[in-house]
Amino acid sequence: MNKKTIRDADLAGKKVLVRVDFNVPIRDGEVADETRIRAAVPTLKHILDQQPAALILMSHLGRPKGERQSKFSLQPVVAPLSEQLNTDVAFVDDTVGDKVKQAIADLPQGGVILLENTRFHAEEKKNDADFAAQLAELGDIFVNDAFGTAHRAHASNVGVADHLPAYAGLLMEKEIDYLGSNIEDPTPPFVAILGGAKVSDKIDVIKSLLGKADALLIGGGMANTFFAAQGHQLGDSLVEQDAVSTAKSLLDEGSDTIILPVDAIIGDKFGADAETKTIQVGDAVPDGWAIYDIGPDTVAAFKEKLNDAKTVVWNGPMGVFELDPFAQGTYQIAQALADATDNGATTIIGGGDSAAAVEQADLAAAVSHVSTGGGASLEMLEGKTLPGLAAIQDK
Repeated sequence: MNKKTIRDADLAGKKVLVRVDFNVPIRDGEVADETRIRAAVPTLKHILDQQPAALILMSHLGRPKGERQSKFSLQPVVAPLSEQLNTDVAFVDDTVGDKVKQAIADLPQGGVILLENTRFHAEEKKNDADFAAQLAELGDIFVNDAFGTAHRAHASNVGVADHLPAYAGLLMEKEIDYLGSNIEDPTPPFVAILGGAKVSDKIDVIKSLLGKADALLIGGGMANTFFAAQGHQLGDSLVEQDAVSTAKSLLDEGSDTIILPVDAIIGDKFGADAETKTIQVGDAVPDGWAIYDIGPDTVAAFKEKLNDAKTVVWNGPMGVFELDPFAQGTYQIAQALADATDNGATTIIGGGDSAAAVEQADLAAAVSHVSTGGGASLEMLEGKTLPGLAAIQDK
């Protein structure tokens, strides 16, 4: 995708309006995970190095449904952001209007200010033209660095680009390069790993990858629906009955590409104190028991496919990794990706739960790229055009 980036922009003396993704967890009034803040820092430091008149940051947080709610305020982001940038960050408790304009005017040369949650205004999610115009009045140049919202057409990431010169930030550029270039033209062998709960969430991704991947490894709860399509007895395992026929069609279409688990970890309940057993796929799952993770033989088989891979993309955990008895499949696949990276492969984690799992396994730095956008990365894997990217694409 052709795109204009901040490397192409003259930012000196300009008020630079940046859409960041500071949709971070807040617990007891403090940021509980600074990953997304850290991810934005290279872009923000690059802009500050160009001596702008002001750096103005806007983001959403949570789902306040167009209403002002203190629990969704971005105020707690100010302290960690100030520390990351090594400069004082101002805060204004609104997003548009005279108070915001005055707060920006009061900044010192090159000052940084964070605006309040854009979703406190219902007009944000509607991509309201007047609201977008009010946002645009705050800056001279617009930079979109919020890949996590790129699949949404909102005022702060799409509408504002109708009024200002628009550029991609460094994080957005990185996401496009990894999830765009490497998937559109992967170095073979190309292995895709898909997990998570539902086949229905990833039908279009599977169809898109079947035409590109040398192997498509399926795990997580979605594998159960494929097992059901094969006629296996699955006990109380999660199965999307409405998607069984679709799963069968996908297996027929991708018989040479789709690789399913050969064994599984089952539990007698959904809990950290569950009794567990390893069974072979095809063995009946007893009533009251359910599949919660891939088994060791599957891990070994998946690792074998990853040994020679040159491009790997992973979206969705292999099991219920939040519970210790069912976390090993996901963590071992994360380690396998780290090993593949060491062997020269480009390894991409497609955001969401798989990104969280890699973080929990302390392996985020050991893979090539961990996406900051779960929904956005899925839509890129589907081959869709994302509104937030189209708004900054060269015409």
